[in-house]
Amino acid sequence: MSNLKILFDYKAVNNDLHIGWGFSVLIDNKILFDTGEKGRWLLYNIRYMNIDLNSIESVVISHDHWDHTGGLWNLLKHRRGLQVYGCPGFSKKFKNKVKKYKTELIEVPLFKDINSEKDFPEINGMDYILSSGEIEGEYNGEYIAEQSLIIKKQERNLIVLTGCAHSGIINILNKIKAKFKDYKLSLVLGGFHLMRTDQNKIDLIIDKFRQLGIEKVGATHCSGKEAEKMFKAEYKDKFIPIRVGAELNI
Repeated sequence: MSNLKILFDYKAVNNDLHIGWGFSVLIDNKILFDTGEKGRWLLYNIRYMNIDLNSIESVVISHDHWDHTGGLWNLLKHRRGLQVYGCPGFSKKFKNKVKKYKTELIEVPLFKDINSEKDFPEINGMDYILSSGEIEGEYNGEYIAEQSLIIKKQERNLIVLTGCAHSGIINILNKIKAKFKDYKLSLVLGGFHLMRTDQNKIDLIIDKFRQLGIEKVGATHCSGKEAEKMFKAEYKDKFIPIRVGAELNI
């Protein structure tokens, strides 16, 4: 069973936690996916949730926009020796800044296992956390590199975490499903980049989710309130509210 703690988002379980723009989730107290917009708030939430900062081993950055990397720099100041996983297509500015902290930057062009440093392992009886590798997308007419995180369960289920899904949430899921043909997509959560998407297109995306057999959904961040409402109406009790301070055991 995988443990997911939501560390940063625009809603929280109570008013004591900091909220903001961006996304961050901690997996099994070891691997952090994205860091939200502000490091001081991220570190506060980590302390509030009684998480040992030294237990975090790696940070996976979905893409190098400010609302996903903003918390990284404070984190690197306070937690030395972290590995940072990024995409080859990230900006030179981002890469150089990571290296200034004397931190190992691991660039991930293709599917890669994060736990064991082995590329795409196939060992039964274990859960693995993998990067999707760089998936190309577009933002404001320019190329953007983005990766998603995949938890490959021993029950032959997949949990997919997305940062902003600039390359298209369905495109991302199709690529992952093509790689793991015999696995079920049990949960997809994160930003789906649907804030400025009309209802008809959101309906088509929800239909595609159903066709892909996705059992549970946690749409948040840049998914947009309309998309969140529509996914919740479709998935009912299988819709997972994403809130800072929430903890999921899946």
